Amino acid sequence: MHELSLCMNLVEQLSALCRRHGARSVARVEVEVGMLSGVEALLLEEAFPFAAAASLAAGAQLVTTVVPPRIRCRNCGEEAEAAPSRLGCPACASFDTELVRGHELSIARVELVREDPPTNGAEEKNDVH
Repeated sequence: MHELSLCMNLVEQLSALCRRHGARSVARVEVEVGMLSGVEALLLEEAFPFAAAASLAAGAQLVTTVVPPRIRCRNCGEEAEAAPSRLGCPACASFDTELVRGHELSIARVELVREDPPTNGAEEKNDVH
């Protein structure tokens, strides 16, 4: 399952982000998974706790959003959402299209817990985009 190795890489990136921002842990991470990326969102969610164990991301919530394919026609300039098996232009029927979205695996948002919690006892979360 290559999703586990992807999660291990994600945990490394999150740990570096924590160090860079002086955070003590990761509370939540949102990831965009393109339908054509070759990554199964459900398997990514299942692998994350194993990869994150004993790291700054241990206990963090992983939220995945599946991104459908979006194409741009090189013939007429139309941009539209497309089915994974139909990447032709819906406006002019050309197959001279480029994939604009739907192939990515990217971190969309991270919530970090800072080193020094506020004095009122509540933990402060910081969004990093």
